[in-house]
Amino acid sequence: MGGAADNVSSGSSFLSDKSAKIFVAGHRGLVGSAIVRKLQQLGFTNLLLRSHSELDLTRQSDVESFFANEKPRFVILAAAKVGGIHANNTYPADFIAINLQIQTNVIDSAYRHGVQKLLFLGSSCIYPKFAPQPIPEDALLTGPLEPTNEWYAVAKIAGIKMCQAYRIQHNWNAISGMPTNLYGPNDNFHPENSHVLPALMRRFHEAKVNGAKEVVVWGSGSPLREFLHVDDLADAVAFLMEEYSDLGHVNVGSGKEVSIKELAELVKEVVGFEGDLVWDKSKPDGTPRKLMDSSKLAELGWNPKISLKDGLVDTYKWYVQNVQQ
Repeated sequence: MGGAADNVSSGSSFLSDKSAKIFVAGHRGLVGSAIVRKLQQLGFTNLLLRSHSELDLTRQSDVESFFANEKPRFVILAAAKVGGIHANNTYPADFIAINLQIQTNVIDSAYRHGVQKLLFLGSSCIYPKFAPQPIPEDALLTGPLEPTNEWYAVAKIAGIKMCQAYRIQHNWNAISGMPTNLYGPNDNFHPENSHVLPALMRRFHEAKVNGAKEVVVWGSGSPLREFLHVDDLADAVAFLMEEYSDLGHVNVGSGKEVSIKELAELVKEVVGFEGDLVWDKSKPDGTPRKLMDSSKLAELGWNPKISLKDGLVDTYKWYVQNVQQ
């Protein structure tokens, strides 16, 4: 089954050879594009990048051929089918099948073709709906999932378990990181199915451009959320590739909570919308608090560097240059 069995302890460190071949799967997305920027900034010169049209990760034989031909030394698996509540409710088969196919094909081929180390990226939605707050890694599989995205979550949990199983059975160096809510350049700013932060940014921007008097936001603004700039995540990915080789998955969060009200006011300020911010309290608020416990990563020696304000300024600059009509 390939010569990858003794790779947990052997091999050079991640940062020591900048010419090592690194396959970044999903390099065009929010996460993958940030990882590519980070690796280029660190001086890596041999990144393997394939668009979906060049390599369909759901096709096992294509993935197999790719690994056989290219033989990357490292793999960062940031490719996934993602979407909001509406998409998860409408296309549950796609969310479970496509993600399971991508993960299984990439992880198995990487092992069999001698990849030295693989990092699998999941999402904070893997945790039970009523997990303790802040959510520690060991909350995984202790209760029922949020029904609206369980198809995606079950696939991501399977990815974590697959990495663990290959480590246990084959002594292979596969690790997993679970990021909190991410934002930044290349985010999805679609008016219907984007997440709360890009949705607010787009609405305030359009209100500013159209000279609107007010922006109405659903709920009371009281729920607490956590956000991490995607460039911080990319920094954490490089850190984990260099420093971490163990069975357990690692939460990657900012450790800082912000209320939706504070977030909206900050986005309004960054965008420069002069009108009023109105809260429609007849609309639901969602979960009151969602924060990950990232103390394990902090103890390993990594902390985020980008403040929410600075991150929003950076993201809005990108939005104006790349998205606005």
